[in-house]
Amino acid sequence: MPERGKRVDVMGLGPKGELWVVECKSSRADFQSDCKWAGYLEWCDRYFWAVDEHFPTDLLPEETGLIIADAYDAEIIRMSPEDKLAAARRKAVIQKFGRVAALRLNQLRDPDLKRFG
Repeated sequence: MPERGKRVDVMGLGPKGELWVVECKSSRADFQSDCKWAGYLEWCDRYFWAVDEHFPTDLLPEETGLIIADAYDAEIIRMSPEDKLAAARRKAVIQKFGRVAALRLNQLRDPDLKRFG
């Protein structure tokens, strides 16, 4: 639910129902050219970077989580500190998250299904 036209790379629910945002970065240039990530912090309880093993992780802010990933697996190296959302925002984001997930699943199951708003 960030500003119109901006989308997080990955959003999920953590084990205790907390909203996680994961921003995937492929290179130093990719990270340095991204000026929108800080705006995502107000839409999640935990924020992570996902990078490969060769990424210069010293560039990433220490107050965020870190996931090292490859084509087959991923591991949380540094857990993101929790910064809980306000209850009203949490409810709105989780409802939208659930609705979008259901619509995407339906679209996968039936590609001819018309999209609903």
